[in-house]
Amino acid sequence: QPSAGEFKCFSAICTHQGCPVTDVTKTIDCSCHGSQFSIEDGSVVQGPATTGLGVVEITVEGDTISLA
Repeated sequence: QPSAGEFKCFSAICTHQGCPVTDVTKTIDCSCHGSQFSIEDGSVVQGPATTGLGVVEITVEGDTISLA
């Protein structure tokens, strides 16, 4: 949720070596090798990953967020 009322979903698997991302703060972080991804669009903020996280389509209805 990059801003209030705005929801985005990305793959939970780091594009560097397939580790699951483990922390979301100001970035989406992979603890295996330190890659960081943007919460805005999934793009690489810090490598070693060179490719951003894939977008996952979701639907938002009231208080419920579901995979599309």
